[in-house]
Amino acid sequence: MVKLIVENETDEAVSEQQIEEIKRVCETVMEGEDCNFDAEISLTFTDNAGIREINREYRDIDKPTDVLSFPMLEFDEDETDAEYETDGGLVLLGDIVISLERARAQAGELGHSMRRELAFLAAHSTLHLLGWDHVDDPEGERYMIEKQNEALNKLGLTREVKEI
Repeated sequence: MVKLIVENETDEAVSEQQIEEIKRVCETVMEGEDCNFDAEISLTFTDNAGIREINREYRDIDKPTDVLSFPMLEFDEDETDAEYETDGGLVLLGDIVISLERARAQAGELGHSMRRELAFLAAHSTLHLLGWDHVDDPEGERYMIEKQNEALNKLGLTREVKEI
């Protein structure tokens, strides 16, 4: 189970149905990673200016991006989920920040729906929260692509999926 704490810093509406779908994506990714714990994820929607500021502050990259992930835990291949249990509470997995402005542009560039783009960004970011990376890591990139596609396909969120 995933609890999303959602903040929308934009004027663009995000429906409860969209948030529920993002939650299902996060849960499906976690299931695919054999995560046996319940988690809390902070999800912030912003615009290009907002994500640019965060990207500059935390990554020294002065440009907007589509999504940023801020894991709260460090995962190690030898660790077990039991180490993260909190006596029935939720594990604070981390923060996801999505630029709705950039996501909408990318959906248009790639020729699919905003719904599918948000699902992709949620899957991608959840894998980062679970310790996966693709920067300078071709094996990690291949793994993330495989797991993202696996989760999205399982939920029927292909490139052809329409808006809700």
